[in-house]
Amino acid sequence: MNALFDPAVESLPRAEMRVVQLERLRTQLARVAERSPFYAELWAATGFDPHHVESLDSFDAPFTTKDALRESQLLAPPLGQHAAVPMSEVVRVHASSGTTGRPSYVGITRRDLDDWTQVVSRVLYCEGMRPDDVVIHAFGLGFFVGGLPLKDATEHIGATFVPIGTAASDRVVQSIRDLGATVLMCTPSYATYLAEYCRDRLGMEPSELGLRKLLVGAEPGGSIPGVRARLEADFGATVSDGMGNADVFPIYLATCPEQNGLHLCAEDQLLAEVIDPETGERLGWDHGVEGELVVTHLRRECVPLVRFRVRDRVIVNAEPCSCGRTSPRLHCSGRTDDLLFVAGVNVWPSAVKDVVASMQPRTTGAMQILLTDNGPVVRPPMRVQVEYGPDEEDLEGLRADVERALRDKLVVKASVDLVPPNALPRWEMKAQLVRRRR
Repeated sequence: MNALFDPAVESLPRAEMRVVQLERLRTQLARVAERSPFYAELWAATGFDPHHVESLDSFDAPFTTKDALRESQLLAPPLGQHAAVPMSEVVRVHASSGTTGRPSYVGITRRDLDDWTQVVSRVLYCEGMRPDDVVIHAFGLGFFVGGLPLKDATEHIGATFVPIGTAASDRVVQSIRDLGATVLMCTPSYATYLAEYCRDRLGMEPSELGLRKLLVGAEPGGSIPGVRARLEADFGATVSDGMGNADVFPIYLATCPEQNGLHLCAEDQLLAEVIDPETGERLGWDHGVEGELVVTHLRRECVPLVRFRVRDRVIVNAEPCSCGRTSPRLHCSGRTDDLLFVAGVNVWPSAVKDVVASMQPRTTGAMQILLTDNGPVVRPPMRVQVEYGPDEEDLEGLRADVERALRDKLVVKASVDLVPPNALPRWEMKAQLVRRRR
């Protein structure tokens, strides 16, 4: 059986892929300039000429931000001024939750849908899904792009898709047993919750479910070593991580069996760059480069994005991978809009989660950072609530050890409040690692 779902693309030499990307970029820019009022106005105002792009390295279109997309949709509902097709060509609409309370809508054409399915199929195959798998889907199936697009890709691979959804742990367990399921797709928070559910409610070890693979995503966790190790020990299964978002692709980054970064599985569809988040300077793809991810759609017909600031902060792994994929790998160290500043030190909530999770079973792994204002500046000490483990007796010692670990590993002064097991919320979708209180 092939190790790659789409070998012609996934194993293409880097120089050849760059030729494909430049050709598609030029075609896409010409089309977007003609059909998208948002980009036509932006480029005219900034002096960017979409018809004269000499190379990928000199491509200097202005950036697109999430705030600009929200404004675009307010001015021209429902899909925005950046939409490049009429609603009559749209076959499906998805949405992501907006910070203003209004959803951000994403439309796709028939070709867009086919492209989504191909890219997500590469991702799931990279993570280990195969045609003989029975897949339990414990994400929502509504607007969320982790729903129907994953169904389409699972069926495209040839695996059996079982749509359970959220808030149905009894059905998840029963379906795994009845159908002999081999793969569970969910958030890492839900996988943690399900392990506790099996022990506390059913009196069984999660490893007794017999799952072969956990494919997790939609939040940090699957690439955090402490979290991944705990889930693999709990379920006796390998854990793979995937990343994406509604604006770009449902999933376009995935870990392979080597588990050393996330492969960019959409290079024929997506031009990616790494920039300095402060200056906007392009940083290139040398090994170890760290910056913010920026992407441009190379084929998207509806709501295309050009140099979109994803806000994921990434570290480049440019070393060859034994899996055969030639795309660069990325380690996501957090998001530029999740970053906290504590006495001049940059603190990622996912990094705090990693420290706490690494101290299991003295902790349960559950934690929340408490902010008394909106941040991102936090006056030290940073307050962190941490659940102690059910068998932990030396609470004062544990408190001191957690504070010491955060100081030693993250160089941040923290004040830890220990709370009993199960005192913090459990999330079946995205975990809230930061809670703001006034």
